[in-house]
Amino acid sequence: MKIAKKDALAWFQFFAELPEEEEILPRQMEIALSAFYQIERAVSARHEALLKEIPGLKTLAGRTWYVGDDARFPGGCRSCLLGTGLSAVRKTNRCDAKCPFCYDYGALDAQPPVGEGMWEIGGTKFYEEDIPLLLSTCKKPTGISYVYLEPFMEIEKYYGVVRLFHEAGIHQHLYTNGIHCTGENLKALADAGLDELRFNLGATGCADRVIENMRVARGLFPQVGIETPMTPGFYEAFLQKKQKIFDTGIDFINCAELHLNENNIGNYAGENLYLCRQGYISPIWSRELTLQFMARAGKEHWPLLVHDCSNRTKFARDLHLKAAEGGWFGQSAWGCEFARLPFAYFLPVLQDDSFPFLEEEPLPKGYGFTDIVL
Repeated sequence: MKIAKKDALAWFQFFAELPEEEEILPRQMEIALSAFYQIERAVSARHEALLKEIPGLKTLAGRTWYVGDDARFPGGCRSCLLGTGLSAVRKTNRCDAKCPFCYDYGALDAQPPVGEGMWEIGGTKFYEEDIPLLLSTCKKPTGISYVYLEPFMEIEKYYGVVRLFHEAGIHQHLYTNGIHCTGENLKALADAGLDELRFNLGATGCADRVIENMRVARGLFPQVGIETPMTPGFYEAFLQKKQKIFDTGIDFINCAELHLNENNIGNYAGENLYLCRQGYISPIWSRELTLQFMARAGKEHWPLLVHDCSNRTKFARDLHLKAAEGGWFGQSAWGCEFARLPFAYFLPVLQDDSFPFLEEEPLPKGYGFTDIVL
């Protein structure tokens, strides 16, 4: 079913007005999924056209795309896409920024604590003194990442755990917005053995003090880079400070395709959105900006690597992770983060005359808006 855009709009207006407790019936869901597919097909065609404009485009085993020196490709991403996956280590449930793209936007003060003296690894709580037991009983991952929420708010608690995993030969990377970084705590973290530090430069609008912290970090860690959801604001702020960022000597930029959940989707109301493989919901402009960014990097021969950390890359990550865990053929954790699809948020793209579907057909008998659809 290649639903026409006008029919999709009529049905989505109907779906958006349904009470939350009212279920979408099977044929109605067929219509909804057809519309989502039509939107995604049009988005994919735009992506394919943009990819062709990127000079020096490279792929990592068909799982992601990048431009730049292979040696600068982040080790944490290699572990994620080619190794035994990427285990998340959680400790800090607080943050010193309030980013509209944050998955916990509006709920930062309500994040559950991991627990005093404890670390969450693989969904299990550990004390630092339990790490040797963990390493002796479980297969070591090729890499781990420190996430949730801003580690530098209590970074002194991290040094001992980082040192233990370093001694075990596990690649480690950590995310930070860079606000609380200092020369002292960066050096202590590097001395503990962290391999890779990633700055969410978009969290501060490419603030000068964070760029300076990146420069300091690059002299201490084997790899330093940026990982930020690609937004129009970050794109413009980066270009304004491009040379200053280059001068820090960082290795890479991971341009994450912004995906939305129930916490942050309200900040992007009115934007053109798409549903990727019936999973992540993203603004259409996010990956398009990344691909334009990469084309610029290739044409201007930027000194750092630029990585397209798109929804497709995350889909590949989940397939790879499940396969590494011994999952069945085709198993992954990919899925939608909404209990009920937020149809109202897709009305803008269906109302946008500048966003055509690639191919349209009349609805089959029994699927028309005036028909009774069961």
